Amino acid sequence: MTLHYIKDPRTIILAVLPANQDMSVSDSLQLARQVDPQGIRTIGVITKIDIMDAGTDAQRMLRGEDVPLRLGYVGVKMRSQQDIMDSKPVVDALKDERQYFESHRLYSKLPPGLVGTYVLIDKLTHVLFKHIRRFLPEIKKEINERRRSVQDRLEELGSRETRRLGDQKTRRLEKTRRLGD
Repeated sequence: MTLHYIKDPRTIILAVLPANQDMSVSDSLQLARQVDPQGIRTIGVITKIDIMDAGTDAQRMLRGEDVPLRLGYVGVKMRSQQDIMDSKPVVDALKDERQYFESHRLYSKLPPGLVGTYVLIDKLTHVLFKHIRRFLPEIKKEINERRRSVQDRLEELGSRETRRLGDQKTRRLEKTRRLGD
C-alpha cells in the first residue's frame, strides 16, 4: 500500500530508519529508491540515535555519506517508552531532544540542519512549500478536468426528473411484457 502512495511524483517521501540498524537494508530507503532513484523527493529521518551501541554514531548517515539523498537526512530523538507511559508532554520531550543534541560530544559539532525535530519541521515545511508551488497548477488542471468530466456525465444522464420519468416508463414497459407472457 505504501508503494501506491509514494509512486506519485508529487509525493514527498519521509524514509524513516533506525540509526541502530544497517541503512543499506532499510525497507524505507529501498522503497524510496525504487520510485525516487535520484533521491530528489526523499528526506531521510534517522531515529533511535540515542540508543545506538556504545562506540557507534550516526554521523555518516546524517551527512548522507552512505546513501545520498538530495534533500538529506535529519536525526531525531523520540520519546522513550517510559516517557510515553509517564505521559511526558511532547513539549518537554522536544526540550530534552534539543538538550541531548546540544550536549552530545559528536552531534553538537555537526553542521546546523542535521538533527532535531524542529529542523525536520523546518525542512519539511520548506520542501512542501516549494512542492506545492511547483505542482499546484497541475493539480488545479486535474480538478477542472475531473469536474468537467462529471458535469458532462450528469448532462448525459439528464436531470433527475427526466431520469425519474424514464424509470417509470421502463417499469411500465416491463409490466406490459410480463402481462404478455
